Amino acid sequence: MTTRSAPAPSTIRIGRRYRPNRLNTPYDAIVIGSGIGGMTAAACLAELGRRVVVLEQHYTAGGFTHSYARNGYEWDVGVHYIGDVGAQHTMSRRMFDFISGGELKWAAMDDHFDRIFVGDESYDLVAGPENYRAELLKNFPEEATAIDEYLRRIAIGSGMMRLLTLEKILPAPVAALVRTWRRWRSPAWVNQTTREVLESLTSNQKLIAVLTGQWGDNGLPPAQSSFIIHSLIARHYLYGGYYPVGGASRMAETIIPQIQKNGGDLFTYASVEEILMENGRAVGVRMADGHEIRAPIIISNAGVFNTFGKLLPEDMARRSGYLDKLKTVDRSMASLGMYIGLRDTAENLGLPKTNYWLYTSEDYEGSLDRFFADPDNETIPLVYISFPSAKDPAFLDKYPGRSTIEIVAPGPHEWFAQWADQPWGKRGEQYEALKEKWSQRLLERLYEHFPQLRGKIDYYELSTPLSTDYFCRYETGEIYGLDHTPERFEQRWLKPKTKIPGLYLTGQDVLTCGVAGAMMAGLATAVTAGGRDGWQLARKFFAPA
Repeated sequence: MTTRSAPAPSTIRIGRRYRPNRLNTPYDAIVIGSGIGGMTAAACLAELGRRVVVLEQHYTAGGFTHSYARNGYEWDVGVHYIGDVGAQHTMSRRMFDFISGGELKWAAMDDHFDRIFVGDESYDLVAGPENYRAELLKNFPEEATAIDEYLRRIAIGSGMMRLLTLEKILPAPVAALVRTWRRWRSPAWVNQTTREVLESLTSNQKLIAVLTGQWGDNGLPPAQSSFIIHSLIARHYLYGGYYPVGGASRMAETIIPQIQKNGGDLFTYASVEEILMENGRAVGVRMADGHEIRAPIIISNAGVFNTFGKLLPEDMARRSGYLDKLKTVDRSMASLGMYIGLRDTAENLGLPKTNYWLYTSEDYEGSLDRFFADPDNETIPLVYISFPSAKDPAFLDKYPGRSTIEIVAPGPHEWFAQWADQPWGKRGEQYEALKEKWSQRLLERLYEHFPQLRGKIDYYELSTPLSTDYFCRYETGEIYGLDHTPERFEQRWLKPKTKIPGLYLTGQDVLTCGVAGAMMAGLATAVTAGGRDGWQLARKFFAPA
């Protein structure tokens, strides 16, 4: 077995390397960051005839949708599974087809796409509303009333997102009317915490644990998360989970050609250091090499903390009130990510197309608090295990005789903060020893459920919140942007059009986390920044069916 904490850069390099002489100026829009929100906004604007340039500081495009290769293996870093793409008429599928030119293909996971372990017991989430309900009733036959009401409520909760999105893209007077209508129409419980809503339906804590077993998909346990985000995630996967054929890197590979219409492009190694302001308006960006690029539209996919705390000149950020607004939201959970390679196929090793969620207790909040207070002596309360090589039917074409596993677990930034100022790959023996300790703990959790893998692992490496900061510029390793609390969904300033003329936002901070949420934010930004033409997109995707 080999491990390597600071390996050579990935061989998966998507996008052109930035050079000032490669810029095809003038541009109609500049997008900072190539996450799915930024790429979607760019592709949509290109479809409207705009020349757009996307600037990505990493060596490969995609943000949390990128893949990387190492030692003869390949892993995704955030695209563990996608929902709502199995049928061509769904909004998510229509959007993916639109921005990829129909080139992005999907492979279904097992019908039992998520397996929730609560202590020694396991429960499956099964694709299809009827099958999903039947599986729950099989395990909780006395809870039929609560289960049916739960399914009704997640439909209502997820439906609220359409109105919330309209509020963010409509002109202020019309948005106010929509807001009034939403609040009048919304049940009182719709933006309570997830636990509050579920405990009003049932006292069965085991059922609540199963229904909220995907809480790792938004990074907040049910006592803290808004029922809106819970509803969106639960409904998103109600028809099962899917994986991009060819791996997560296929997203950027298929979207970039759409961006390149009309002379646009996506550049990597393109670090934006500052948003340029003139007469109170955003007019361009200054690159790390000092070169300036100008355009009438600047779209930031860098997250609100980076946009207003680092890229925007401080005097403008303060005068516009955005520095104060940053105090009204919190950064989301940070994590440990483990990437494992094996010299045998997923089929031979018995690796499933099912995600494993391992919990120590149905008391999600209490177990998490105890772990954070005493990480050395408490069992890791949440371990997510994914098997990308089993999900991707094209994996063996690129990596014959091999397979991969990914593990994610909570890992606060403060555990690693003392090494934050040290160079990536050269943080010293203590840091490496700490990573190795966590690697062994995560491997033991894997072996508990897949004992046949002991002694079969060829390669592994662990990422920490410092890796997330280095590669994606999320300062504390926050993988979901902002916390999805009830308060977050009432923040009116989290919308595409900022108070600063020429400056727009996109990505998971605008609507919600996740690939689909950030993609929809990219669409919303394109609608807003595209002016009258943008409403062609609004009618295409937001109009009632």
